[in-house]
Amino acid sequence: MIRLLGGRLAAGTPREAARLAAGAGWFLGPSARRVCRAGTAGDPPTLHDLERRWAGRVSEFLGIEWDVAGLEHVVRDRRLIVLPLHEGFADGLAVLRLGMDARFVARDELFEWPTLGRYLKATDQVLIDPSAGPAAYRHLLRAGARVLEQNEALVVFPQGSILGVEAAFSRGAFHLAERLDARVLPVVITGSHRVWEYPYSPLVRFGQRVSVRVLPAVPPGEAVERATALEAEMKQVALSDTMAPARRFRPEVDGYWDDYRYAIDPAFPELAARVAAHRESLSR
Repeated sequence: MIRLLGGRLAAGTPREAARLAAGAGWFLGPSARRVCRAGTAGDPPTLHDLERRWAGRVSEFLGIEWDVAGLEHVVRDRRLIVLPLHEGFADGLAVLRLGMDARFVARDELFEWPTLGRYLKATDQVLIDPSAGPAAYRHLLRAGARVLEQNEALVVFPQGSILGVEAAFSRGAFHLAERLDARVLPVVITGSHRVWEYPYSPLVRFGQRVSVRVLPAVPPGEAVERATALEAEMKQVALSDTMAPARRFRPEVDGYWDDYRYAIDPAFPELAARVAAHRESLSR
C-alpha cells in the first residue's frame, strides 16, 4: 500500500498512486478552492451548482458505479431533512447526486482537516460538537431553521458515525424534523465505504459499486412516531441482495471506539451484547 497526503490516502499499486496523486492535487486544490470561493462570496446558487459538478467529476475520476433508485421521492420545493445511512466520506458524493441544494451537519472535529475544514467554514455547513449535549441540539435547531428558510435541504446522518449498519439511529434528527416542521427523506447508501474506508483504512479503491435507494418521504409531524419503523426499513433495504454490501461493524478489527458516544441497534443483539460486555469490563 502506497500512502499519500500524510497517510490519509493510499493506493494499492504505483500506477494507482500516480493517478490518485494527480486527482487529489486537482480536486483538493484548484477545484475545491473554486467551490470555497463561491461559498465565501455568499452565492448559494453558484455554490450548490459547483458542489454538484465537483462531486460528479470526483465520482467519474474514482470510477464509481452508481446504482440509484427512488429519485421520484426527492421533493425539492418542500422543507426537507435528508437522513442518509452513513458508511464513509463518499456518502457526501451520493447525497449530492440527488440534485438538491443542501447543507450538511458534521462534527466540528472535521475543521482540523486542512481542505475539508476550509470547505466546511467557507460554505457555512452546520458544525456541531456532539459532546456539548443540549447546547449542540439548540445550535442545530437554530442553524437548521436558517437552512430550511433558504429553501435548502438539511442533511443529518442519524447514526452520527461511520461504524457500520449496526450503529443505532439517534432520535434527535427525528425530533429536529418535527420541531422544524420538515419532511424526512430517508436515503439508504451502501458500498460507499469501499471507495475510501478512512479512518479504518486509507486505501482508495477505484471502480466500486455504490447503491443508493431513496425511500418515500415522511410527512411533517410523523417523524418521531415512525422513527423505529423507518430505521428498521432502511437497514432491511441496506442488507438486501439488491444493494452493494453494506459496511459491518467489526470491533475486533475496527476497535471499540471508546472515546465516541454510540449505541448498537438492538436488531443486532449479538453485537450489542459484545459491545456492552466490553464497556462493562472497562468500568471494573
